[in-house]
Amino acid sequence: MAKKALCIGINDYPGTQNDLSGCVNDANDWAAVLQGRGFSVTSLLDAQATKAKMVAGMQGLIGGAKSGESVVITYSGHGTFVPDTSGDEPDGRDEALCPYDIDQGNVLIDDEIQQLFAQRAAGVKVVLLSDSCHSGSVIRWAPPDPDSTAPRPRFLPPAAWLPADKLPRDASGAVPTHMGGAAKPFAWLGGLFLAGGDLLMAGCRDQEYSYDARFGNRPNGAFTYYALKTLKSLAAKATYAHWYTEIRKYLPGASYPQTPQIFGGKQARKFKILA
Repeated sequence: MAKKALCIGINDYPGTQNDLSGCVNDANDWAAVLQGRGFSVTSLLDAQATKAKMVAGMQGLIGGAKSGESVVITYSGHGTFVPDTSGDEPDGRDEALCPYDIDQGNVLIDDEIQQLFAQRAAGVKVVLLSDSCHSGSVIRWAPPDPDSTAPRPRFLPPAAWLPADKLPRDASGAVPTHMGGAAKPFAWLGGLFLAGGDLLMAGCRDQEYSYDARFGNRPNGAFTYYALKTLKSLAAKATYAHWYTEIRKYLPGASYPQTPQIFGGKQARKFKILA
């Protein structure tokens, strides 16, 4: 049965002054591992990863897969949020991934992602590995010194790319600076993990950051680094549940206070890793 993957990594965010360092390395690292496990891999790096190409890539893999086949999508880049215009978000905001062309107002919002994953045919396994922030406290965000090796959040504040009159606002009219309330974790992926063959592993909780970091002076996402580090020591028949348990031995940690997440049914959590 066919096994196909799409690896997305975006360091370069023109017009935002919020570039990252480890996302392209993440995508290349995932691609190498997936190719070694028999996947046919397509990569979208920096300028290749426009919204249109991200949508086309996901649509092609998911919509073209047949029962018994596997699809893996990895995303490393910024996450953000925008005003909810459909009225389906209790907090008035849609979480979103940030394509390369976000400076043109192009974001891939949760509603669009749900529609893409809804094209999954019965019997197709879909795994999403997301190393980004989908929300977080804007007031806590600040870039480190350019010469520092301190970790940097993979969260793009809406004010960095949205005009003032388009910023999300709460009921009082103020621009929100944190998630607040009892937001549903990764609610935007409801269409993904309700199906029996779908699974998400993510770098952090809604209210946290995923960090852009350095290991041995090489940039990587903290979640990606520890996911791949632990994968090397797992048994050949290990499941995603086993993998998640091993990653949690490293995260959250003192340097990277992010809590990896796993979403999916019991069947999906028992899938053999990247199979």
